[in-house]
Amino acid sequence: MNQTLHNDENQSRIFRLCCLALTVTSMTFAIRAGILGQLGTEFGLTNTELGWVNGMAFFGFPVATMVGGPLYNMLGAKKLVSLAFICHLVGLIMTIMAGGFWGLLISTFLIGFANGSVEAGCNPLVAETYPKEKTRMLNRFHVWFPGGIVIGALISSAMTSAGLGWQLQVGVILVPTLIYGVLLTKAAFPKLEGEVHSTLFNFKSLFSPLYLALIFCMTLTATAELGTQQWIERILGASGASPMIILAMITGLMAVGRYFAGPLIHRLNPVGVLLMSSILTSAGIFVMSVASGGMIYFAAIIFALGVTYFWPTMLGCVAEYTPKTGPLGLSLIGGVGMFAVGMWNPIIGGWIDSARNSAQGAALSEQQMDVFVGQEVLTKLLSFPLVLIVLFAVLFWVMKKPQNQPATPVQPAEK
Repeated sequence: MNQTLHNDENQSRIFRLCCLALTVTSMTFAIRAGILGQLGTEFGLTNTELGWVNGMAFFGFPVATMVGGPLYNMLGAKKLVSLAFICHLVGLIMTIMAGGFWGLLISTFLIGFANGSVEAGCNPLVAETYPKEKTRMLNRFHVWFPGGIVIGALISSAMTSAGLGWQLQVGVILVPTLIYGVLLTKAAFPKLEGEVHSTLFNFKSLFSPLYLALIFCMTLTATAELGTQQWIERILGASGASPMIILAMITGLMAVGRYFAGPLIHRLNPVGVLLMSSILTSAGIFVMSVASGGMIYFAAIIFALGVTYFWPTMLGCVAEYTPKTGPLGLSLIGGVGMFAVGMWNPIIGGWIDSARNSAQGAALSEQQMDVFVGQEVLTKLLSFPLVLIVLFAVLFWVMKKPQNQPATPVQPAEK
């Protein structure tokens, strides 16, 4: 490995670059959600058309992650992250200049593809930059997904309240985009050496029982985390608690928890962290399903502590325990997670419709019906982390065996 890569200054430069790129990714999610209404009004778009525009971001993301692994091996980290930068820059400018549905559709796909390229490029880049601290630094890197959502949501809310248009809100995202573009020119990137950067070698390694088990677990962890959060307004809207305050509280706690993940990972190991996360997520969803009023906030804290470590620690497990899958393994598991959320979302929506239909005959007020529907859906969502408790308990027992320990053990956090 290139010695230049591992000096402290260059490590920090690469890490800041990755964090800024991920911040741009999450800000696009938050600000797009905040301006959808303005876009619909200005361009006369129907809800169906707005749904297509919004969906392009979720379609572009997994497309990029699915091809990101081979591109990483073929082009190298710098060119893949540079591709993300170009797509972010062009997509944001096209959004600002869009004149209607098709302009928004194409530009949103480009932004989604850029977001997926950041995930595909930066995850293996962080793992290679910190080979002895993969899981800890992947958690610290992923601080900036919830962190960027909070930043983007606050900016969008403040600018909307001040009467500033959606073009200016999108334009704000150009600032961190340009900064990470400048950092791209200054960082020394790793040279791709060894068979771990052979896509054919990576592909053959994907069929190990452990990697396939992690892929299956990722479909459940991603849905338990993102599926629950995306429907939180419909599920908890009548509970007596504010869904938006709950969402802000969850994302804020996730950012803090990921930043300080090091000691926990060192104490429990990555699979142990995932087992603990599954237990806390189960407890949080269960309490949300039976509580009301202020207790909902308490349940949301438990839920947040649970889902905080799911996504980055799943990536860390791939990097630590199945290193032969290389960049392809990290790209695919991220894409599978996002794809699973997309597949489960209409099913969760169907659960809401089904619960409402089953309650139609009961003598319930509208608020009581909404509470009943939310509790029914949460009861179904509880099955995801409960299954994960069993799966991660088995994996924890298997991975405790000496022959299954990672080649580069997890290091304690810096003091």
